Amino acid sequence: MLSIVIPSYQAEARIGETLAALEAGASPVEIIVVDGGSTDATRAVAAMRGARVIDAPRGRGVQLAAGTRAASGDWLLFLHADTVLGLGWRGAVDAFTQAPENRERAAVFRFALDDSSLQARRIERLAAWRGRVLKLPYGDQGLLIGRAFYDAIGGFKPIPLMEDVDIVRRIGGRRLAVLDVAAVTSAERYRKGGFVLRPVHNLACLSFYFLGVPPRVLARLYG
Repeated sequence: MLSIVIPSYQAEARIGETLAALEAGASPVEIIVVDGGSTDATRAVAAMRGARVIDAPRGRGVQLAAGTRAASGDWLLFLHADTVLGLGWRGAVDAFTQAPENRERAAVFRFALDDSSLQARRIERLAAWRGRVLKLPYGDQGLLIGRAFYDAIGGFKPIPLMEDVDIVRRIGGRRLAVLDVAAVTSAERYRKGGFVLRPVHNLACLSFYFLGVPPRVLARLYG
């Protein structure tokens, strides 16, 4: 069985669409939404869509780890609450999970933004380059991984930021595949923070992380 773990916080505007896209497919799917203390209707929307909702202290790494402990699937798919998987996602996931050689590999989806601007296309190309050359896809591309492999590499660390970079580095670039299905993520943070300034800000946080700045400090810088 596939377990889908989604950390949430104040996500009522997007999580319904995210969950609706996961209804495709006939084989069993367990969906766990791990809420970090939302005061809006996030929990109600998730429950209405059939997800199991649990609580955890706020912090994506902490929430993802809690969701994994609650999950019962042999395969785990981690997904952000504002990311909508494109058509064909289930077929791509099934093909990957059914191949024996992928038991000690993981996969992500192709990054896309829900914005029609040229600036958004540049961000998508930058994300593709980062994944192809630096082998550093971010969490908004999802992460598909077998539970045994996940446990073997130590799973998500309970850190407030860079939990996606941390686990991808332990997976290793040679054991990471990119599925040819879009993971369409909200571009709201780019529209608010700027299509130039926001990527620069993200790159600065990533650089500080590699220089050894603690994730709790980076979380305050990230905002």
